[in-house]
Amino acid sequence: MPPSRTRVSVLAGALVVWNGVVAPRLSPRWLVPVHAALAGALAAATDAPLGLRPPAVGRGTRLGLLVAGAVSVVVAASMALPPVRRGMQKRRLPRPVAAWLLVRIPIGTVWSEEAAFRGALGTVAAQVFGPGWGRALQATAFGLSHVADARGAGESVVGTVLVAGAAGWTFGWLYDVSGSLAAPMFAHLAINEAGAVAALAVASSVRD
Repeated sequence: MPPSRTRVSVLAGALVVWNGVVAPRLSPRWLVPVHAALAGALAAATDAPLGLRPPAVGRGTRLGLLVAGAVSVVVAASMALPPVRRGMQKRRLPRPVAAWLLVRIPIGTVWSEEAAFRGALGTVAAQVFGPGWGRALQATAFGLSHVADARGAGESVVGTVLVAGAAGWTFGWLYDVSGSLAAPMFAHLAINEAGAVAALAVASSVRD
């Protein structure tokens, strides 16, 4: 059955609730497999063109790595700013660290969010509303799904939603221009991993 405005809106709302309310309440033991499996099922159900086979995956990988490199440089440079370092010092770092860096971020966050928001939601939203408005819809849903994260971290809800929404729009653009989910996945991975490593470095310097 072709997607309708109602079905796309329901999917967007469900992702906001799942990502922002339900998923954070899951036990860490179950969060990654459940989150990843549901995202993959959504991508399959919506017949999203993930572009994870040649030649699309090559284009996506090259573009994603280029963006990832730029992101890593920006994050590293921002660590010289005192407000950024103070913000990092307030973060609660998940434990164990290895599982956070190697499993929770790449699979539980990056794959899950890219497959669900850019793959599934982005695909059906573009079919119903057109590429531009479709990308705006998935970016808005992605931003709103971070409300609980902002509250839990004691950060500005409006600021977090705007930043996450802008990131979601950019990830959607990378997906569209490359034809592969690899591009936003590498960019998303760089943002989260670089931020995690920076937070760990700040925490280590404070202990020393």
